[in-house]
Amino acid sequence: MTLSDYCRHDATGLADLVRRKEISPRELTALARAAHEKVDPAINAVVEFYADAEDVTGPKEGAFAGVPFLRKDVGAKEAGRLQEYGSRLMQGNVATEDSYYTTRAKAAGLHYVGRSAVPEFAFAGFTETLLEGITCNPWHPERSAGGSSGGAAAAVAAGVVPMAHASDGGGSIRIPAGWCGLVGLNPSRGRVSGGPDHQDSLFGLAREFVVCRTVRDMAAALDVFSGPEPGDPFIIAQPERPYRDELQRPTGKLRIGIARTAWGRVPIAPDVLAVLDETAKLLADMGHEIEEIASPVNPEDIMVGVMGGFNLGLAEMPALAKMLGRPLDATTMEPVLLKLTEQTLAMSPAEIVNIFEVMRRIRHAVAIATARYDILLTPTTPVTAPPHGLFSTTREDLTAADFSEGDTTLFTFLGTFNATGQPSVSLPLGMSAEGMPVGIQVVGRFADEATLVRLARDLEEARPWFDRLPPIHASR
Repeated sequence: MTLSDYCRHDATGLADLVRRKEISPRELTALARAAHEKVDPAINAVVEFYADAEDVTGPKEGAFAGVPFLRKDVGAKEAGRLQEYGSRLMQGNVATEDSYYTTRAKAAGLHYVGRSAVPEFAFAGFTETLLEGITCNPWHPERSAGGSSGGAAAAVAAGVVPMAHASDGGGSIRIPAGWCGLVGLNPSRGRVSGGPDHQDSLFGLAREFVVCRTVRDMAAALDVFSGPEPGDPFIIAQPERPYRDELQRPTGKLRIGIARTAWGRVPIAPDVLAVLDETAKLLADMGHEIEEIASPVNPEDIMVGVMGGFNLGLAEMPALAKMLGRPLDATTMEPVLLKLTEQTLAMSPAEIVNIFEVMRRIRHAVAIATARYDILLTPTTPVTAPPHGLFSTTREDLTAADFSEGDTTLFTFLGTFNATGQPSVSLPLGMSAEGMPVGIQVVGRFADEATLVRLARDLEEARPWFDRLPPIHASR
């Protein structure tokens, strides 16, 4: 198999070849390594491709038997492997156990081959760190790949692997999926366990999943990773049938609310709005009912609630640094993270309580405003991938307030649904005039990934994107 042949398959397709014994997992890993060596110098997406990747064996059965898979360098752990969080503070940190996510991935045949780049502690929508440098977008190396799953998305978009581990606490799956031209689902809160040590991560804002290139891979990954584990804070309603079965079922007529106006201070760019309107017309032609909706939330609430939840996660930094025997200063933490940590440690009890009250208010406001809709349709972000550095945690000149305001204003369409816990997927449904991917977000009712799978399938069939490849790609 050549690199071009390798890149012509999604994860499901490669696993089929392994099960038919047309190729071995070791050969697939060798191809992934060759793809990495070819493109990663231009995009800096992979912080470590395991030296022993070809020697690690796994099951040759399962939904993704033998498929090379990258682990995001934060979140789900892999025993005996480095997990450094994109931070100098965590350099050399080795995980001592597999997370439930990792156990499920390996049981499904996914073959871990390395780690993908993240912003420090997954805190930004731009993957740029003092430890690992800048991750570039394969569509244009001067543009951001997004974050915090930026390394995962850039690697998948460039053909290193067909699917990669990702996580999302305020848009971190959907931002890079939108900017790199991928499928990026953030499942319902509770659908995928963060255990054994990160259940209900970031107070319910964050979930683990994947970025991939096809809806069938998304559905199959839901079947692999969905389900409760010991210690989960609540048990979400379980699906009526496997998500892969939903690919064969009719969608039915849906009532869809479309967001054509900005939910923050950044207006929707004309190219993005054009793709949104084209998608709405396509759905209307399919027989769905489309209605325009106003923003259901105050963007200031997203800044207070979602970024506030993130900031609270920094309260453990002094204790973590002490445990590691390292200082908590400019030698170990990036400028913006230090400022945010200081801000968090100075919070009063009343300010902390207010963060949770604001998140409650967001959930209530969105529920009331969108109760009549089966699906919501929004831009993933109001703009296509911007140049590097816009809201990077490495910038000395950004204050904590500047970072929080800018980051959440750009990603208000996304953080809203981290707060509500609803499932939402970014689909690569168009291109801008300058040749950058345009992501469109489809949001479902809580616990209703099944409808998202069916509608995403319909859109993929109507506007195929699999053969749309970036200039920096392993097959070229």
